[in-house]
Amino acid sequence: MLINHDTRHALDVVVDLLNTAPDTGQADTLRDVDELRAYVRRNHFSGVDELDDKDVAAIRHVREQLGLIFEAPDVRTASELINALVAQAGTTPQLTDHDGHDWHVHYFAPGASVADHLAADGGMALGFLLVAGERERLRRCAAPDCRRAFIDLSRNRSRRYCDSRTCGNRLHVAAYRARQRESAGG
Repeated sequence: MLINHDTRHALDVVVDLLNTAPDTGQADTLRDVDELRAYVRRNHFSGVDELDDKDVAAIRHVREQLGLIFEAPDVRTASELINALVAQAGTTPQLTDHDGHDWHVHYFAPGASVADHLAADGGMALGFLLVAGERERLRRCAAPDCRRAFIDLSRNRSRRYCDSRTCGNRLHVAAYRARQRESAGG
């Protein structure tokens, strides 16, 4: 699957936002303005200046909506949720070439809040996946104690864990040890 740089970046930003939620096996890491600032810096948002408690509440609401998209039971439901998210953001596509990046499309209006910025760009990126028939790439980690989100960009859509070095390896080691115990006891 070919995904352009901007769509990939928007998908990564969506995943990072979803993984700030407390239902991912960790504490909520988007509770206040300082944590929102860290999220904005980490994800290189352009045109985001002042942030306040209203922005925190708004981005947490977007996070909930994105979580519903990931959990949607079918494409129709996911598309309805994406349409609502993007419409709520007041999508205004514009060509831009800021900060040393080549020409690309922003789907949010200039001066948009961080929540509208993410809802528009992230919603459109998720919409592109749906249109391409790739909804099944939106995943949650298969480890029983982890619910982290990720986009499976593997060629054969076989990725099951948010991180094969942590969750995947931990489960493989546990299965190996269970087999060892079983063979030693039997």
